Amino acid sequence: MLHNIEIPEIVRCDSLLVDGMELLKQSAEVIREIVKEKELADALEEGGCDLETVRNIIQGRQLPADLRAKVWKIALNVVGKGDSLASWDGSLDLPEQSIIHKDCQELIDQLSVPEEEKPVLLLDIESVITFYCKSRNVKYSSCLGWIHLLKPLVHLRLPRSDLYNCFYAIMNKFIPRDCFMKGRPFHLFRLLLQYHEPELCSFLDTKKMTPDSYALNWLGSLFSYYCSAEVTQAIWDGYLQQADPFFIYFLMLIILVNAKDVILAQESDKEEIIKFLETSPANLDLEDIEDLFSLAQYYCSKTPASFRKDNHSLFGSSLLGLKDDDTDLSQALCLAVSVSEILQANQQQGEGVRFFVVDCRPAEQYNAGHLSTAFHLDSDLMLQNPSEFAQSVKSLLEAQKQSIESGSIAGGEHLCFMGSGREEEDMYMNMVLAHFLQKNKEYVSIAKGGFMALQQHLADINVEGPENGYGHWIASTSGSRSSINSSVDGDSPNGSSDGKGVKSLVNKMTVALKTKSVNVKEKVISFIENTSTPVDRHVSSSDRVGKPYRGVKPVFSIGDEEEYDTDEIDSSSMSDDDRKEVVNIQTWINKPDVKYNFPCNEVKENGHMFPSHLLVTATHMYCLREIPSRKGLAYIQSRQALNSVVKITSKKKHPELITFKYGNSNTSGIEILAVERYLIPNAGDATKAIKQQIMKVLDALES
Repeated sequence: MLHNIEIPEIVRCDSLLVDGMELLKQSAEVIREIVKEKELADALEEGGCDLETVRNIIQGRQLPADLRAKVWKIALNVVGKGDSLASWDGSLDLPEQSIIHKDCQELIDQLSVPEEEKPVLLLDIESVITFYCKSRNVKYSSCLGWIHLLKPLVHLRLPRSDLYNCFYAIMNKFIPRDCFMKGRPFHLFRLLLQYHEPELCSFLDTKKMTPDSYALNWLGSLFSYYCSAEVTQAIWDGYLQQADPFFIYFLMLIILVNAKDVILAQESDKEEIIKFLETSPANLDLEDIEDLFSLAQYYCSKTPASFRKDNHSLFGSSLLGLKDDDTDLSQALCLAVSVSEILQANQQQGEGVRFFVVDCRPAEQYNAGHLSTAFHLDSDLMLQNPSEFAQSVKSLLEAQKQSIESGSIAGGEHLCFMGSGREEEDMYMNMVLAHFLQKNKEYVSIAKGGFMALQQHLADINVEGPENGYGHWIASTSGSRSSINSSVDGDSPNGSSDGKGVKSLVNKMTVALKTKSVNVKEKVISFIENTSTPVDRHVSSSDRVGKPYRGVKPVFSIGDEEEYDTDEIDSSSMSDDDRKEVVNIQTWINKPDVKYNFPCNEVKENGHMFPSHLLVTATHMYCLREIPSRKGLAYIQSRQALNSVVKITSKKKHPELITFKYGNSNTSGIEILAVERYLIPNAGDATKAIKQQIMKVLDALES
């Protein structure tokens, strides 16, 4: 009997112990939340709190309701902004004013506010929309979804001036251009969906369900159209802190991925599936938001940087980024990746996107010259010899797997297909691409501009010829290197080649692929062996002494500057105050990754000077321009990667006036993208320190 009594007592004690431990954990978490809220409240109360400070305190948590308004204003950079409506006469007289009034009234009716406050709130909302239409010369339509964008802001009970400034900032920073049916943002989203979830994309394509048919209100309202007020606030808490407008694409992607199994099993008609998709964000709960953002971050890390870089003009009010020859994304076969990203990606260590490059040009072009790490798949075989093509595809996928497992520099889980860059020649390559997409192969992209773009890029960054690093990137199966300037399908000049590293990799690969025996698979795989020797970077150590990098002239020339330089672009002309981030100067100076701080004056072309600070980190240079009316705070006037520096110059008569030029290469040569001038005390020390840091960046890339 004693034995029978003791066992339940022990079990009960253990159960009580577990419950007690769980209670302690929960209590500790509650205490941490309280401490963090207090820390955030104190930081906001003291003033001078910037977005980075908020991020460090919040660390992904949901914002306290009573602090949300202050944090959102910081994230939207509207703290201290004036009343834009102050000079407006308040006339509500647009042709579509009755529609505006009706939509605003419907929003007011949805809100839980005292009856006596509703007329004032209605006037505020209607004034914001009317003034925005007038100042931006935009015609209002209910389908624009502005009412739903205003709804989360109205919940904050902001003054009318702040309500307008926040609305304007969201429209400017986070709502893409052409956010309407068949608009460019939705073509881009389809390419992203295809890249990560080709099976789901193919299913929707088959049903002729384009993203704009179900995601128009997702993107246009930042999910506020369907989500509850609490869920919308939680999503916006995270999204605004991200300060990355493209992140909305990955949140949209996760919602689709989450519904994938249900979608693929649907046997309903098209309209029912669209309705299911359109309303799926309404199923989100507060508990889902943390996972939603974590998964979005993961998919973001698995996406080529070209997705953002090549489409940056979608966001912002400036039209400088728009070009008449922008690619028609509705006609794009798949996501395009720049050749510069392809070259850089496989030199990086650790996590990130790495490409397995597939050269689809005919054999004679491939033999004349090809990317050293590229796998050759002759696209002509698809029609000329289907059985051999099928075997080659199997070999390619096996070789890709082997290269990843062996840690080869040629390895990467992302397949990038490279053609010649000439449309008429790349027809067969497009058929090969379509073949892989039909097989629902994920991570499929195309090298933008093909081999011609690769040649031009290498020519731009190695202007003295192939012997200064070009051969590290381009190989030929005949044992000679292709000239940068020669045609890819012409004869290559004679030259020597070593049999080491990547070159031996290419030779092994070529032998395997040219064999038409039944053992082609085994021979192809052999190219992976012993190929993990790192490739020398296209700029060698010797290039740092008097040899150019990314330009015809030496990069770090500290000499007399031409009085009038026609290729200069004043970077400030591309700035947009509404998009600048406000930061605490001392907080930034004290950041552990800031290596140098140089007080200076930013000098504009008209001679105006602005007190500023140049901060140099391991990889970037930041200009913080002091805000006269807000002591201790500054705008981030510019962020420039150190490896984008094209030239540093000074004037002999004014040695402390330093000009930095930034740019990149294109088909016509070096393109100057930005020019910045600073009056720096002890400029010699500053330029020396910056130059040394640039060298470290190059050394890091080289190693």
